[in-house]
Amino acid sequence: MAIAAPNRDADRTVALGHGARPDPGEAPTVFMTKTPGQARSEPELLTHREPELEEGYGDDDFDDEDKGPTEEELRAMRKKKIWRRVRRTIYVAAALMFIGPVLAFFITYQLVDVDNPEDVARNQAKVVTLLYNNGEEMSKVAGSGANRVMLKPEDIPDDIKHAVYAAEDDTFETNSGFDIGGIMRAVWSNATGGGGGGSTISQQYIKQASGDDDPTLSRKWVEVVKAYKMNKTYDKKYIITAYLNTVYFGRGAYGIAAAAKAYYGIDDLKQVTRPQAALLAGMIQTPAKSKLPEYQKKRYEYVSGRMVVNGWMSDQERSSAAFPTPLEAQAGKTASLTGPRAKIPFLVLEELEDLGFDDARLKQNGYKITTTIDPRAQQVMEDSVAQVMQGQPANMHMGMVAVDPKTGGIIAYYPGSDPNGTNWANIKQEPGSSFKPFDLVGLLKLGKGLQEMYDSTPKSFGGSKVVKNASKPSCGECTVATAMKESLNVVFSDMVYHDVKPAGVAEAAKEAGITSDLSKALDLNIAIGGGQTLVSAREMATAYATFASGGVRRPSHLVAKVEYPDGGAAWEASAEPSYAEALAFDPNNPDTNSKIARNVTESLLPIPKSSKIECAKDRPCAGKTGTHQYTNPQGVETADNAKAWMVGYTPQVSAAAALSAENGAPLKAADGKTVYGSGLPGKAWQKFMNAYLADAPKENFPRFVPIGEPEKPTQSSVPKPTTTDNVPPPVTTTDPQPPVTTTTTETDDPNPSATTTRTKPKPTTTDIPLPGNN
Repeated sequence: MAIAAPNRDADRTVALGHGARPDPGEAPTVFMTKTPGQARSEPELLTHREPELEEGYGDDDFDDEDKGPTEEELRAMRKKKIWRRVRRTIYVAAALMFIGPVLAFFITYQLVDVDNPEDVARNQAKVVTLLYNNGEEMSKVAGSGANRVMLKPEDIPDDIKHAVYAAEDDTFETNSGFDIGGIMRAVWSNATGGGGGGSTISQQYIKQASGDDDPTLSRKWVEVVKAYKMNKTYDKKYIITAYLNTVYFGRGAYGIAAAAKAYYGIDDLKQVTRPQAALLAGMIQTPAKSKLPEYQKKRYEYVSGRMVVNGWMSDQERSSAAFPTPLEAQAGKTASLTGPRAKIPFLVLEELEDLGFDDARLKQNGYKITTTIDPRAQQVMEDSVAQVMQGQPANMHMGMVAVDPKTGGIIAYYPGSDPNGTNWANIKQEPGSSFKPFDLVGLLKLGKGLQEMYDSTPKSFGGSKVVKNASKPSCGECTVATAMKESLNVVFSDMVYHDVKPAGVAEAAKEAGITSDLSKALDLNIAIGGGQTLVSAREMATAYATFASGGVRRPSHLVAKVEYPDGGAAWEASAEPSYAEALAFDPNNPDTNSKIARNVTESLLPIPKSSKIECAKDRPCAGKTGTHQYTNPQGVETADNAKAWMVGYTPQVSAAAALSAENGAPLKAADGKTVYGSGLPGKAWQKFMNAYLADAPKENFPRFVPIGEPEKPTQSSVPKPTTTDNVPPPVTTTDPQPPVTTTTTETDDPNPSATTTRTKPKPTTTDIPLPGNN
């Protein structure tokens, strides 16, 4: 039995670990017998107090242990601990990154289904409704079922499949529905400012089946899962067949069968050649551009090149094959609009394509499209042109456009009376003297104004053909204001040659709203709207609208808004940055910008009245006539005109009327007389303006603040009552024959009294090239 220890603590308990029981009394703790060989006693309980040591006892023995770890060791321990935590966090995150997507993929896989081609085809056939700006229905764009052929796998030749693989997904036969490499390349391309979606053919089918093209991660995720499921469910031959039966190729063609018919008139796909297949496949990427020849060639080169790389076409075949030029595009099917309005829906659809709403997207959603066309303005324009052109030769055609200066919306559009004929409102042609206001803009930007003086005496500029005025000026030294009213060619040629320069005129025209390429018109002919200066009636109405709005440029457009069938907004011009207004002539100084526009207006205000086509009720109207001289097939200039224009505006509306003849023939009225700007186009413009504005309030232009020198008295005593604008163009000739003199009459006055003489000089060296005004 063990010896009992003294009782130091009345509350001490018996050591339970050795089988003892607690004593209800104050009995001492009892220890079990030591195990043989045990060196010391069992440890006492936690409540046991160690004997107090004498001061200084054992100091030498415990010094080193009391110091503990060094600072360096502590830092190492902390780093090790931190790194252990980071490592564990990485392990957990990596596990979650792997397990999470796999789990999400599995769940999504169970929830999604793949639409079959028949359902997709039905969704692509919804009707699109076009509305006037007041909400009235204009037209409906029919569904695409009429031109669709649902093919079977054996109906599609390998050449066509290979071309599509080369264009869109050359790993189609081996991938699982998505291509990680393609997705990563697309991410990199977009991050570095490039393009490309990285979608496989399977993903593209899913996208067109859903009609959802939003660039969201959730949409892309579902698309990838569906594509994978489709490839696990169906054979590749059925997937490519479904894709080629439903994909949009442009030209209103859904599916490869319809595309072969639309582009090449081919009904049997076995007749499609490899080069033709390459072009067709190339149109899938951006069908909205399929009408552009440069895009066709670019895509053909790319696809045929990829076919060579993949062994689906030989390099020799590619290099020897001619470009497979498609047939001329035919208009799609719309509801039965006739006459001048028949072309408007197609113009609206073209604009929508440029905005990203191609035919496939429109019919997938069945949108409602509100246009800018005002039905009353449209009717007024049609009536005005019909009345003026009644009884006139059938080979002459009017193009006319009206623009709202406050919005840029086209409120009326007259492309011609033949719904299947040329769009005369959008054809590029020489504007003649109606381009002179852009000369003036260039001068005003230099700080020179309407009272600037120029000599109107006929002269040559840089060795060009002698430039003469269309009629006898009322002054020798003339102000710019007088020169604009009398349309003096010499003054404006002098102004451009010495001050503004051709590039300055082109710049001013672009600033006002001209969108045509003027890079080939950078010679002196641009001063009088001749040579390679080619613009449309729509552009001129848009550019003059910038003058009407005080120098604020707004892009002209036909689409006001796009809505879902339930009325939800999909797009609106008023909220579109590219449609925003801008200061045209001086973006940094609104005051100078508005002054330039107002000075141009001041120069144009007298012209409608002097040309006898003024607005009714003394309404302020500004405008300019213009003609382009006719040169016969032998290259001889005549007294006739090939083009005749009138462009003018009030603060409420800007309108341009352009008259031309088929095959570039001369303009001859029914009475056999030459047509001028103040004639048929001027009369149509006048009728439209007066009828359209009949009940509108009279709006005045802002206060006129002249730019440049103060007003000077003119040297003219009797101003001419009419505006002259037929332009004898500056021409450089290499004809070694002696000078030839011709006399022609060029004036808007139906009873001209003035004649001018043109002299063709001997060839000289020029410092500004002056090609013929043809």
